[in-house]
Parts: sequence; C-alpha cells; structure tokens
Amino acid sequence: MEKNHHLPLYVTKSAKARIPFHLFAVSLFVGVCFIFVYRVSNIPSEEEAGRWAWIGLFLSELWFCLYWFITVIVRWNPIYRCTFKDRLSLRYEEALPGIDIFVCTADPMIEPPAMVINTVLSVMAYDYPPQKLNVYLSDDGGSDLTFYAMVEASSFSKIWLPFCKKFKIEPRSPEAYFRTAVEPLEDNVMAKEWSSIKKSYEGMKKRIETTTKLGRISEEIRKQHKGFREWNLVASRRDHQTILQMLIDGKDPKAVDIEGQPLPTLVYLAREKRPQYHHNFKAGAVNALIRVSSRISNGPIILILDCDMYSNNSESVRDAVCFYMDEEKGHEVGFVQFPQSFENLTKNDVYASSLNVIMGAEIPGFDGNGGPCFIGTGCFHRRNTLCGQKYSDQECKANWKGRDDIKIEESASHVLEDTSKVLASCTYEEKYTQWGNEVGLKYGCPVEDVLSGLAIHCRGWRSIYFNPERKGFLGLPPTTLLQSLVQHKRWSEGDFQIFASRYCPFVYGYKKIPLKLQLSYCIYLLWAPNGFATLYYVAVPSLCLLRGISLFPKISSAWVLPFAFVIIFHRAYSLGEFIWFGGTVQGWWNDQRMWLFRRISSFIFGFLDYILKLVGFSKSAFVVTQKVADDDVSERYEQELMEFGASSPMFTIIATLALLNAFCLVGGMKRVIYMMDVQTLVSEPFTLQILLCALLVLINLPVYQCLFLRKDKGRMPTSVTQRSFMFAILACALAMY
Repeated sequence: MEKNHHLPLYVTKSAKARIPFHLFAVSLFVGVCFIFVYRVSNIPSEEEAGRWAWIGLFLSELWFCLYWFITVIVRWNPIYRCTFKDRLSLRYEEALPGIDIFVCTADPMIEPPAMVINTVLSVMAYDYPPQKLNVYLSDDGGSDLTFYAMVEASSFSKIWLPFCKKFKIEPRSPEAYFRTAVEPLEDNVMAKEWSSIKKSYEGMKKRIETTTKLGRISEEIRKQHKGFREWNLVASRRDHQTILQMLIDGKDPKAVDIEGQPLPTLVYLAREKRPQYHHNFKAGAVNALIRVSSRISNGPIILILDCDMYSNNSESVRDAVCFYMDEEKGHEVGFVQFPQSFENLTKNDVYASSLNVIMGAEIPGFDGNGGPCFIGTGCFHRRNTLCGQKYSDQECKANWKGRDDIKIEESASHVLEDTSKVLASCTYEEKYTQWGNEVGLKYGCPVEDVLSGLAIHCRGWRSIYFNPERKGFLGLPPTTLLQSLVQHKRWSEGDFQIFASRYCPFVYGYKKIPLKLQLSYCIYLLWAPNGFATLYYVAVPSLCLLRGISLFPKISSAWVLPFAFVIIFHRAYSLGEFIWFGGTVQGWWNDQRMWLFRRISSFIFGFLDYILKLVGFSKSAFVVTQKVADDDVSERYEQELMEFGASSPMFTIIATLALLNAFCLVGGMKRVIYMMDVQTLVSEPFTLQILLCALLVLINLPVYQCLFLRKDKGRMPTSVTQRSFMFAILACALAMY
C-alpha cells in the first residue's frame, strides 16, 4: 500500500514511429529544396509569357512549404497518455473532487430535446460518486420543450442510473445503448429489467418527440412541474427572463433513485436574453453557467460538453481526475482534452468528418509541444483556470493537493434558484466587465474555445490530451456537404481572426509559451490563407495549359524528379497514415476531395468574412450545425452520395473550378495533340500540367454527376449550374484572349 502511494496516476509515452517520420520529413525537405532551386533558376524573362503566373506558382509553393514545416513541427514529437484508475480509487476514493458538467444546447428544432437528454443521462450515469456529480443544461433556445424533456429525464434517471451501474453497461446513453445492445435472453434477472427499462425509455422518447412535433406544451403537462409557469412571462426566445430550475437537488436526502442511492444534482438554465444586449453565443452561455454553478455546487473541475456529444465511456471522468490528482504533475494541469469522435460515419466517410488523423497524429503532437488546444467539447477544466487564475507552482501545489470541493453555503433549492438568477442576467456582466475578457471564455471570436485555451496556456497552465481505447465521447458529424463547409468556414474565420489580432500566439504568447507551442497553434490559425494558395494552384496551371504556357519542367528533364518524388512520396505517406488510423483507400480519396473543397470555398469565404467584419460590413454570427436530417437526405448520406441540393456561393465556386478544369483539360489536350505527334508527347513541357488538371477532374467527378447526371434532390440547383458554367466559360475566354 505504501509503495502504491509513490506510483504515478498516469504515464506519458512517446510515439513508436518517430524515426521513420523524421526520415520522411528530412527527405521530403530535400526534394522541396530542389523544386525551389528549379523555380528560382528558371524564372521566365520579362518578355516571355507566363512570367507572373510562374512567380505566383512559386509563391504558392513557398506558402505550402511554410505550412508543411509547421505541420512537421507539430508532428515531430507526439506523446500518448495512460491512466491508472485503480491507483486513484485506492488513494482518493473518499476525497474525489466534485465535477460540474455543462451541457450546451441552443435550438430545439436543430438539436432535438430527445437527443439532448440522452447526453444528459449519459453523464449523470458516470462511474463516480453521484453526490459529487452536478449536471447543468444551458438552453440558449429558452424552450419549454427542452425543459419538458429535462423533467422527463429527471424521472427516468431514477431507474436508468441503477440499471447502468448494476449491470455495468456501456454506453450509458439510453438511445445509443438500446440501438446497439442485444436483449440478454440468457440472464433472466437482467432480461426482465432490460425489457422494463427499454419500454420506459421508448415511452418517454415518444412523449418527448410527440410534444416536440406539436411545438407546444399541453396544459396537462404544465401542471406537472412549477417550472412551466416561467414561460408565462417569456416574450420570445430572444427576450425572456432568467429561467433556473433545480430538477434534482443532490443535497436533498429525498433525491434518490429506486434503490435508495443518491442522484446527481440536475439543473436547467436558460439565461436572460434581451434584444438590446449581445448574448455572446456559446461563450456567454458557458460563462453564465460558471457563475451559477459556483453558487450551487462549485465543483473544482468543470466538463464542457456539446449536447450531441454523449458519454461513451463511464470511466472518462476518472481518467480526467487521474491527471489532476497526480502527486507529481497534477497541480500544473489546466484542462484535459478528449478527442472529438463520431458515431454515424459512413464506411468511407464521404465528408471527411472523422478527424482521425487530426486526433491521432496532430493533437498528440500538440501535446508534445506544450499541450493541446481547447476544442470546445469533451474537455475537463480546472475551475480556477476558467476564472482567470494564473499558474503559480507553490500556490497551486499547496492549494490543490488533497483538496475537496470549495465549501459553499447550504441552502434550500428554491433559495438557490432565486439567489442564482441574477448571476445569469444580462446586466451582470456590465457590472463585472472582466467576464469574457480576463475571466471565463473569451468573447468576440467565432472559435472562443481555441482562444480561451490559448489564454489558459499563456497564464502558465499545462493541458493534457487523452485518447482512451474506448472513446470518451461520441457525437454527430455533418450529414450534408453544405453543413461541413459552413462549419469549416466558421472555424477558419475564427482561427484567422485570432492570428490577425493581439491574441496572435507570436505576440500574446511571447515569452509565455514555448515557440513550438506558438507554431502548433498556427496549424489551425492559418487555415484561411491556405485557401488562396490552393485556389491559385487549382486555377492558374489549368488556365495556362489552355493558353499554352508551361509552368513545370519537361517530362524528359531531370528537374521533373524532385516534383515526382515530393508529390508521390507525400501522398503515399498521407495514404499510409490515413489507413493506419482506421481509414480506407476510398475514405482517403474522399478526404483529399474534401481537403480541396474546404480550401477553395470554406477557407476563402472565412477569410473574406473576417475582412468584411473588420471593416464593419457584417457582424459576428454563430451557426448551429443541424443535428437531424430529412429521410431522403439521410438515405443519400448512407449511400455516400454528396449532397449539393442547396444554393450556396460555396457550391458556385466549387462547380466553377470543376468546370474550368474540365474545359482546360480538353482544350489543353487538343492543343498538345495538334502541336506534336504522340511519339514526342513524353518529352513535352505540358505533361505535368495535364496530369495535374486530370487529377483535379477525377477529384471533381461527384460535382460533374450533380451538375449533369443526377436527378434526385441532392443534385446541383439549376441556378448554381448556370452561374458556374458562365463563370468557367468567362475565365477560359479571358485566358485565351
């Protein structure tokens, strides 16, 4: 026992395949250097056509090299973690810290209440002392439909939680469990309870979905809970008072399940909203929860979770606590980030939503450079770091070790409700202006999570990335192309806003965080500028092929070797890495397509939106990703048919470039065939341009199908087809004449 007290609660391991990656990076860098030598030594003279196209291509390649260098820095030393929960239980079972869990939702139509309560129930059922779990739902939609679902969930939890713990089931989201579990016919005791629980869940789900479709709460239901009276004063979802209801008070001796065991505290909050006050989107909601929870439970650890990311592993909370309670390093930890993982991906991940390579290679590299960024969900925070505390080795070591919850005044639930409402009012932050600046999540940025994580790092805290074998959380990815592109547009815009502001890691983090960590942040902060270099590379070589301007060495020249080496070696490594992290060959091809689509649309529009906001032509907006889809959209998603059935400027640019490459390939081939015979084609200067153009045409095959062949509702709208055709013809005409 004494020996066990000296063993760490977690260990850190370096990646096994670092040397092969280092060799790959060095050899690729040598190849890139040869390409740059070729570019510099063969710049066309001022009299030659294509001089500026050549220089532009060279600048694009310089940019790609710079960005690739940053990715190498990030991936140079990835690390992985392993926890020892048995040691945690032996040492601290009676002194485990309280956990406040924040679940955020914003719209009952986009994020159905039945889905929201599954996330809530999954975290209520954590394998953790229930009296130390406090679950808060922030409903920024201010919907009585969501509140009704929470009332139903609070009742259902009395039978669901003991069932989960008695039979140790996983996952503990009822919907996910009953969708995948097989009825236990051999175990008579479990079979009886299983059937009863499933029947109760289906009944609850049906009542919630029926009420949601109806769009209003019946008078009969309103009589069931005093909280429904609050909606008598609600003018609209954007104009209402604070609604705070403690559905389960964990300190109340009567708050027990059917087996007499205590239940976690469960709180519903719809913060006050008024048209004249900016509500600051999710950051404002989380900050209101930080203040309200400090009065009700004040758990020293806070889990922030999106409403569609249910707990898939009941021991995730103990994993996170291992990092905080470790005697040697625990006092340094500001937050513990779990990966974003998804459950309804198609076999070949048609929209490249899995993030497997990012979560498996890039974020561990981030961790090796000083700690991962905060990605908004699935993250356990030390409360003090969210409240603006700076890291101090002696102070944090003394205050944290062996500490339980900060003691708070015991009060009845109705008293806590009344006294806490002011903390979620619109005027509170006018009096305490440090909120959203020095305290809480940062305001004024579409990616408040990344910015807030950077601020925590700059205050001296360390972060941890933990990717357990059984995923901690599972969510819902975008099921249409437009959803995916809009999501990445918001991310790229917000990330670039950070880079171009006083919060740029090289400025804000100067002498506060390591240079390697500053560079690591740039792998995402520079997404938006990537779009312009990619756009140039997609359009200009093809147009020059149509015009008869060569931008690459002849296929018979020795200078073609570095180009071939870099292209083939880099893409081969990318394919191998993708498969290593669980992907397929077709999935990798889809990933390449989405890589292209996002860069030429989402990243470009994200950059332009930032510029427009900078000059005052538009305002910040937070777009909530649709969590449900129509049956026909879902069917096409399952069939891996790309969804283009909406009119969007991003579709216009994608379709225009697809058509432009097709026209240029046909025109360029025609020119080449007229100019020389087939025997000399191998020595001709346009071969690499033709191959590049042909590759782009292959990537865009789904676009051509949606433009000309498909007849379903997922095809490209006629208006987009017409605009794209016109723009592509115009670009080709300008290139020719």
